[in-house]
Amino acid sequence: MSKDENWIVEIVLENKPAARDPVGTVIQKDLLAKKGYEMVSNVRSGQYLRIYLTANDANDARIIIDKMCNELRIFNPVTQNLTILNVFKT
Repeated sequence: MSKDENWIVEIVLENKPAARDPVGTVIQKDLLAKKGYEMVSNVRSGQYLRIYLTANDANDARIIIDKMCNELRIFNPVTQNLTILNVFKT
């Protein structure tokens, strides 16, 4: 029998490469305008979320978060990618 434990799941929501990214564009232009950062060829912005939940194990926490983000439309799968960065116990 599984025991529920407290977990933290860190996720990133990032615009897909073909999607417009006005925040990333402004940052890139600002870096280039200030000179000295010509080596920066692209900047993509996104959102970082840290979600606290109770689950049986790390895999269960990943499944819950993936399902939740898709069902509740926390991100737009047409224009954004969801990446689970880390899952760890609290």
